[in-house]
Amino acid sequence: MIVVNARIEATEDTIAALKDAILTMEAASQAEDGCHDYTFSVELGNPNAMRITEKWRDMAALEAHFAMPHMAAFQQAMAAHPPKAVEANFYEATEVPGPGR
Repeated sequence: MIVVNARIEATEDTIAALKDAILTMEAASQAEDGCHDYTFSVELGNPNAMRITEKWRDMAALEAHFAMPHMAAFQQAMAAHPPKAVEANFYEATEVPGPGR
């Protein structure tokens, strides 16, 4: 499984302006083959920061995601409302039972 953890530093106004694009991106991404999770969230302690959590079956599914029309549309929305910073980390992971299981 490929796990992506991304953080977008922006402003509350920028996040509000991106809300429709975010909702569209979430729904379209979650419907993609190989997507196990694709969720945006705003940090409770910092309303100027968003987190994106993604889980993909494999790297091929993630690479296909980057070629999707909804990815291009989201990138256009981000360009129209540029964030202060974007950081993304990619991991290859194996799910294991939680503690005590």
